Amino acid sequence: MPAKTKKSGVKLKLDTLTPQDYEKLSKPFVPARPVFKNCLRAFIAGGIICVIGQGIQEAFMAIFDMTSKEAASPTVAVMILLSVILTSFGVYDKMAQWAGAGTAVPVTGFANSMCSAALEHRAEGLVLGVGGNMFKLAGSVIVFGAVAAFIIGIVYLFLGVDGGAHT
Repeated sequence: MPAKTKKSGVKLKLDTLTPQDYEKLSKPFVPARPVFKNCLRAFIAGGIICVIGQGIQEAFMAIFDMTSKEAASPTVAVMILLSVILTSFGVYDKMAQWAGAGTAVPVTGFANSMCSAALEHRAEGLVLGVGGNMFKLAGSVIVFGAVAAFIIGIVYLFLGVDGGAHT
């Protein structure tokens, strides 16, 4: 089906349009990306999330007399809980729209991806909806983490490194 472009009035056959031709035609209409501004926002948002996490860890250390190693796990659990609560109220998604990758990289972004997928599919039921779709977004992260851990474990095995686990 031939189509006319607004600029030149030239007829094009859309079914024979190559990806390269499409890229040339669409390039003038693609808005410029503010890379520096996006990086700055991601840095600020990710930094704020990390400062909040550090504050929570410091609170665990001060209130419960924990070492930094002992306070690490409950700190992560609280950060995940906060992320899920903020996602449930729609706040985390608004933050992510402004901050971009700054909210996606920390553990809170992983919790957000799982929670938002669960919320989106809750109408389909607990097993097929929530359980079946919760890991769609986060699945690649889990697979990458498992494969990376396996490869690092093999490397440590061949190097004779015990990973610092002393009992």
